[in-house]
Amino acid sequence: MISKNNFASIQKHIQIKEIKDDVVILKNKGIRAILMTASINFDLRSAEEQDALIYKYQEFLNSIDFPIQIMIASKKFDIDPYIKTLKEKQTTQENELLKIQILEYIDFIKGLTELTNIMTKSFYIIIPYSPFTTQSNGIFNRFFKTNKNKETKELKFKELKNNLWQRVEFVATGLGSMGIKTAPLKTEELVELFFKLYNPNAKEEPELQKSKELRNQ
Repeated sequence: MISKNNFASIQKHIQIKEIKDDVVILKNKGIRAILMTASINFDLRSAEEQDALIYKYQEFLNSIDFPIQIMIASKKFDIDPYIKTLKEKQTTQENELLKIQILEYIDFIKGLTELTNIMTKSFYIIIPYSPFTTQSNGIFNRFFKTNKNKETKELKFKELKNNLWQRVEFVATGLGSMGIKTAPLKTEELVELFFKLYNPNAKEEPELQKSKELRNQ
């Protein structure tokens, strides 16, 4: 169990102040959006297709006038939900031969995962928005200070988010031109992502719902 002192120490190293409305708000007053991206198999493309992708990627990087961060998250795949599904199918299966085959397949999968680590990889683009201000009463200071007028505070947050989302749409369009599908993570998915990043021993679901959406597009 984490003590209060240890928890306070951990909090000092976490730069996130709040997550709301699909936006990560940092302690340094910056805001972030995160795009989950699909992947493409570069090695399976012809030489001409590879050259075209490289050229489009170069064009994309040259077109943006703000920094982005590319993150690849790798975690051990949790096979338990899949095994559970197989056991349920085996229980409801009326054909005895198929029951035996499913049981043997379950044993095979368990043995395989014990011999080798099966990893899942997720790809993300982190898009920042941190407008520079030199005045002590600048927009960020006015926004993040306690404000009695909640309506004004929300309006300022929406303004900042709109500016951030212009960048999100620009990046999504640029990656889309290369055939890379993207989808912004929503609040619940952002919380799940950071929980797993800060708790690497937590069980990994087979995939985020957003990943399913990308493949089905």
